[in-house]
Amino acid sequence: MRPSTISDWLCTQHAGQWFGFDGEHEYANLVIHGDHAKPTEEECNAGLAAMQAEYDAAAYQRSRAAAYPSVQEQLDMQYWDSVNGTTTWADAIAAVKAAHPKGE
Repeated sequence: MRPSTISDWLCTQHAGQWFGFDGEHEYANLVIHGDHAKPTEEECNAGLAAMQAEYDAAAYQRSRAAAYPSVQEQLDMQYWDSVNGTTTWADAIAAVKAAHPKGE
């Protein structure tokens, strides 16, 4: 799931329950527990933006993974390709890669 709140970024910064919110999940209500320093609002927003950019950049990987035939189906295709001298498996993989190119 695409990161959507500063909580998503804050969870990556320290282990355990080191922060919470006094009300809505927004910076103005951020409460820090223990001896951790409170990050600035700019750090939170920049961290969240970086996480979102990383997630968005990997969209093609997620769409490809969903489009590939199962491993069992691919193995079956490879077996029958070797028996019949066909390229069914290579064609199926190429079709997925063409439909979901890197960078999209």
